[in-house]
Amino acid sequence: MRIRLDLAYDGTDFHGWARQGTSDLRTVQKVLEETLNLVLREPIELTVAGRTDAGVHAAEQVAHFDVPAQALEQRSIDGDPQRLVRRLSRLLPDDIRVHDVSLAPPGFDARFAALRRHYVYRITTHPAGPLPTRIRDTAVWPKPVELERLQEAAEMLLGLHDFVAFCKAKPHATTVRDLQEFSWRDISTPTEPQLYEAHVVADAFCWSMVRSLVGSCMAVGEGRRARDFTATLLDETQRSPMVPVAPARGLSLVGVDYPEVEKMAERALETRAYREIPASLSLEQD
Repeated sequence: MRIRLDLAYDGTDFHGWARQGTSDLRTVQKVLEETLNLVLREPIELTVAGRTDAGVHAAEQVAHFDVPAQALEQRSIDGDPQRLVRRLSRLLPDDIRVHDVSLAPPGFDARFAALRRHYVYRITTHPAGPLPTRIRDTAVWPKPVELERLQEAAEMLLGLHDFVAFCKAKPHATTVRDLQEFSWRDISTPTEPQLYEAHVVADAFCWSMVRSLVGSCMAVGEGRRARDFTATLLDETQRSPMVPVAPARGLSLVGVDYPEVEKMAERALETRAYREIPASLSLEQD
């Protein structure tokens, strides 16, 4: 049986999502797998929609694992995956919450069947910093910014591009991504002045990409970089040392979209294919 988990976590005290081999480093995957092993008495290996970095949070993360049907039937779960929610809530630490467990539909793959991921980045430029109650999910930028410049810099990055300048590239992995939304909002209140929120949506993200996108916009927003700075980065062929990386704590994964059930397997196959910028699009961009 393939089981889907919908979960949330505060990433502050984790070394990211991914289990670090045989290391004792505390990661979300390691804690979850050990807890599921205890409950199901089966070796569990999780596949996740977005492998968040150290310090990054998630409100709507999605993962899956495969397990023999009898494991659910024999552990006081009676074949109903939803009963795992209560069992896990008693065993997991306070900074992880599994809010739904369900039988995955045919063709479902938490990572490869996803259509897009939604992230929110929260950042303040106020000299006093964030509210004490928001210190764990609000980043700090040392200089004031102009919202108009932030948005202009973000819009230049929309579309299908090679984002290698913004990514820590991995061997044999593509950095071509379709950035579908990148919008900035001033969400200041009397108690939280100079507070901004970025909404970033793409089919997928590479390592450190969102924080690099945010950092680049903030550099433009404060006037340290020219208005066309982000557009020029799309011409780079390797990670750019000019790109500032925004702090991890401001970033949260807030949603993952999937296609209709009948298109799950097709989407997973399509995502696994190595992507390049189509020749026709490259000519148009030149």
